[in-house]
Amino acid sequence: MKKFWIITIISLFTYIQVGYSGEKPLYYKIDIKKEIGSTTWRYMQRGYKEAVDHDAQGIILHMNTYGGTVVHADSIRTLILNSAIPVYAFIDNNAASAGALIAIACDSIYMRPGGNIGAATVVNETGAAMPDKYQSYMRATIRSTAEAHGKDTTITLSGDTVIKWLRDPLIAEAMVDTRIVVPGLDDSTKVLTLTAQEALKWGYNEAIVNNVHEIVTERLGVPEYTLQTFKPSVYDDLVGFLLNPALQAILVMIIIGGIYFELQTPGIGFPSAAALIAAVLYFAPLYLDGLAASWEILIFIAGIILMILELIVIPGFGVAGILGIICMLAGLVLALVNNVDFDFEGVSSREMNRGIFTVISGLVCAFILMIYLSHKIGRKGILHHLALDSSQSVEKGFIAVSSEYMDMVGQEGVTVTILRPSGKVRIGEDDYDAVSLYNKFIERGTPVRVVKVENAQLYVVTIDSKEK
Repeated sequence: MKKFWIITIISLFTYIQVGYSGEKPLYYKIDIKKEIGSTTWRYMQRGYKEAVDHDAQGIILHMNTYGGTVVHADSIRTLILNSAIPVYAFIDNNAASAGALIAIACDSIYMRPGGNIGAATVVNETGAAMPDKYQSYMRATIRSTAEAHGKDTTITLSGDTVIKWLRDPLIAEAMVDTRIVVPGLDDSTKVLTLTAQEALKWGYNEAIVNNVHEIVTERLGVPEYTLQTFKPSVYDDLVGFLLNPALQAILVMIIIGGIYFELQTPGIGFPSAAALIAAVLYFAPLYLDGLAASWEILIFIAGIILMILELIVIPGFGVAGILGIICMLAGLVLALVNNVDFDFEGVSSREMNRGIFTVISGLVCAFILMIYLSHKIGRKGILHHLALDSSQSVEKGFIAVSSEYMDMVGQEGVTVTILRPSGKVRIGEDDYDAVSLYNKFIERGTPVRVVKVENAQLYVVTIDSKEK
């Protein structure tokens, strides 16, 4: 009997020690209180990683958003659906458009009194609805998100099979399309938006609560817990801003435009500086974020080198120029997709299309910009002083070409290098830079005659040439 009491006391003491030494359950809160975009996506990635690293019991998304870009909302949705940690949504007033898609992906939805969820129609920058092609994809995406939470199948006494979705996909679809009819709820004359009470009735709200504390203590049944809020840094905001697809397209435009204008002007100046800064801002966040690998950046640099060789060293426009353009575009696109070396198995078609669209958009804008600036630089307006427009006339004492060169028209000599089409010719005892008049190659040692002088440049033809 004495032994029994000793064992009982030891066991009780051990139980008490374990109970008091155990840490409180940790819950992570991530705020989504701005437009859904690249910055919000980075918040979610970083916050989720911290929650996993600290063995959090759950993640609570504190939401108050009117929506944003579908591509980033879809990325957040996918992360939530594949999460090993329960993710709960607390809608603090609004979860509209892309925000509704994210909330529906969560394991549970809780709403503050007066909250709303819905209105997920895809719109453009002006707020007008996009064509049905975009709406169709959004309908399927939000429907499959609701379906991912499963359904209950019951057989009645009469033998009928009744299927009850935990979140009715038809309701989710009605948030996108005005044509969807939900009996007893939506007559298909408007895009569906649910209030907190309506969402509670139709299975899109587990409970109406006032704050996160009520969710954890009353709904999750955890009276003692630790709440950690993800706090983004200035670096997170900066990287999120630079990863915005619209800004990336602008950076591509500056890179391409800067390279073009630099190759059109002698020396190194503002265009090359602008292109270099834009390239750093484009690749740096992608490299630090693990998207752009070193070899992808090297492909882009190799493309620039090939373009320079084509324009300066190699005459004409051929293999080097084409390869240069391909390498530049490939480097820009590959940096945007999450591939591992040349393995694209984990890269979705949507991610690849987004990368291609971003680069092509920047390329088109660069082409338009080049045409515009080519006609505007040097003329009246804000670009007037970017080009030299003063005249140097003979009346003012300026002589364009030395009289020594002008007197050489008609003189004969011999080529001392191959003219392809430029090179050197020897006239008398001196060597001069010269260009084949018709851009034809002239072999070394061929007799030539000077037929024209422009800008201190001799233009020659072979002596036996019959061309005039």
